[in-house]
This record gives sequence, C-alpha cells and structure tokens, in this order.
Amino acid sequence: MTQPPFVPVVPTDRIRPSDRLPAPKGWKPDRPAEVDTPESPGGRRFGATGPDLGYGLKLARRFRDRLVLAPGEASEDAVAGCFACGAKRASLFHRAPVVYDMEWAYTLWGCLGGAPDDLVQVRSALFRGASHHYWEQRAIVDAVRESAFRLDPAAVRAKLATWKDMLQPPDPGELRVG
Repeated sequence: MTQPPFVPVVPTDRIRPSDRLPAPKGWKPDRPAEVDTPESPGGRRFGATGPDLGYGLKLARRFRDRLVLAPGEASEDAVAGCFACGAKRASLFHRAPVVYDMEWAYTLWGCLGGAPDDLVQVRSALFRGASHHYWEQRAIVDAVRESAFRLDPAAVRAKLATWKDMLQPPDPGELRVG
C-alpha cells in the first residue's frame, strides 16, 4: 500500500522503490548431454527413476532377516541389488515401490530360498560388491529380461527352476566396469 504524502513519517519508514529485474533472456537446450525430448533416454546402464524410492529402500531392508544366502554373500549386497530391480519394476508401472516389487526381486534372484545351485553361483558373482558400486547394481538390473518385470512374485516362484527364461546375466568380463 502506498503512503499518502500528507502523513508524517520518519525517513527510515518510507517505502523504498523496489529494484526491477530485467526480463530473462531466451534459452534453448544446447548444453552437452541436454535432454531435449519428452521421453527419458533408455538402454543398458541408464537406470529407471520413480517416485519415493527411499521408501522402496526401506521396504527392501525389511527382507534382511528372511534372506537365504550362500556362504560369502553379504546381505547388504543382496539388499542393494534386489532394491534396484524392485525399483525398476515399480517405475515401469509408473508408481512408487511397494512390498510386492521387493518380494518379486528377492524371489527372482533366489534370495528367499529355493534357488537352483547354478542361480546361486551366478548371483554370488554378480552381487559381490553391489552395495558399494553403482555399476554392479546396474548390471544386476540389466540382467533381468523385460518379460520378467511383468510377472507377479508367485509366477516368479513357480518359474524359479527355469530361471534362465527370466534372467540373462552378463558375461564375466562385463561385471567390473566402474
């Protein structure tokens, strides 16, 4: 509100004119690696974003006491790898992670028991160090076939004996990238 000129005020109480900012200059996406399409880029090692992934990590940690791991496997690595898979599954459905995404991931990798020995061997090598290395987590997610993301946990449990239909692990030379 403006001050009428006839009201007596001390000079420090007078309203000062505000600084006017100039109009912004034009902008266009011309920086290196700028995404200029409405779709997010995709492919191997890109990851998948989704809402409330922190809650998904909390859900993934709830399975820690139910894990059935081989000697030498760390529960932190299993949590990191399975969380990454469950988070990608949730993002493909355009929603936040729920407990069934994490159950799906742990079942898929045989961490809840009943895994064939050859799956345990592959999992042990692939998950080693996943809690410390982002690229190992991406390799775990990239090993899941696209068709497996649409299955529910019960269907994954039923197909665990034929796990190669759902998983395609990378060659051993591809594992330690980063």
